Amino acid sequence: MTAPVLTIDGPSGAGKGTVSRAVAKLLGWNYLDSGSIYRSLAVAVLNAGLNLDDVPAICEVAQAMLLEFDCGDALIVKLNGVDITAHLATETTGNTASIIAAYPDVRAVLLQKQKDFQQLPGLVADGRDMGSVVFSDARYKVYLTASAEERALRRYKQLIEKGIDANLPQITREIEERDRRDSQRTSAPLTVPEGALYIDSSNLTIQEVIDQVVNLVV
Repeated sequence: MTAPVLTIDGPSGAGKGTVSRAVAKLLGWNYLDSGSIYRSLAVAVLNAGLNLDDVPAICEVAQAMLLEFDCGDALIVKLNGVDITAHLATETTGNTASIIAAYPDVRAVLLQKQKDFQQLPGLVADGRDMGSVVFSDARYKVYLTASAEERALRRYKQLIEKGIDANLPQITREIEERDRRDSQRTSAPLTVPEGALYIDSSNLTIQEVIDQVVNLVV
């Protein structure tokens, strides 16, 4: 029996991670945060001091890295046995991940790592090309988005709560630039997967979004 897959695609800051983890927990399914895979690679690349245009070297790092996910109430990510969770949320890591994710050779290396997460009883896959590329034949698909202004405000509040200085206009510009880069890249651009349930979370609570997604499956 092939494990069913629920994909949740969408841009950065739309709430995919929070919704996906909650839905996976409610369904009792496995969880894949593809963004963390790319962000983990970004951390590895930054730690190695690689140039971001050195694709062969980035691919070597991608092939060698060992990732572990602990998806409890909060996501914990370990890279080669070291907890790197705190490094995943920085703007530097996010921007680096967006740049290296545009390289087809890098995406090819990480593709199989993502597919291996499809195991019974099911998988909730969170990312930007889960329903359009990685699991294009998924039984259930969702595209979750929100306005750039709303996503920037959420990010700003997260950083302030953590005691990190943040500039809202700058965050908004970075999110808009990342959206443009992700939607215009030649390899697996950010797009609404065919047949996906489209949810704009700008004026919805997290629980309202979770309810819509769970109802799609059950």
